[in-house]
This record gives sequence, C-alpha cells and structure tokens, in this order.
Amino acid sequence: MELLQENEQLQQAMESRPVIDMARGVVMAGYGCPPQGAWEILVTVSQHANIKPRHVAEAVTAAATGRPMPHPLQGYLAAAVREWRTESETAG
Repeated sequence: MELLQENEQLQQAMESRPVIDMARGVVMAGYGCPPQGAWEILVTVSQHANIKPRHVAEAVTAAATGRPMPHPLQGYLAAAVREWRTESETAG
C-alpha cells in the first residue's frame, strides 16, 4: 500500500514539474530574480495561500497568458516578492 502511494506521489510530481518550471520562468522574468529566488517566492505564496505549489504555478502561468490571477493570490505574490527582495538586499 505504501509503495502504491509513493508511486502516485512521484507521478503527480512528474506531472506538475513542467508547470512549476514555467511559473519559475515567469517569476524570474517578471521580477528579475534568479531561479532559487523564484522557487522561494512560489513556495512562500503556496504556504501563505495554503494551496499546493503546482496550483500556484498554474495561476502564475495562466496570468502570463492573459487570464487574471485570483485576487488573493495576487496579494500573496506581491507580498512574497517584497519579502524576497528585502531578504536579498539584507543578505547581499
């Protein structure tokens, strides 16, 4: 039973990876951050919105193609970018 569940989780991860990578690219291009910074931003939004990273990634990539991002996610994204920039400035 555990092996079946682990296999299912790996399958989901493989399916969600491309959209997460695209969303990282969108965040990198939109906010001028490196790949790790984009990942941190997506994870922060996921944690604050209490939704899976792949759902955040789907919303980000949809917004890049012209569909509006849900308003609460826009706020979480803006806050995550501000937080990342503040941490980057103090670290650098």
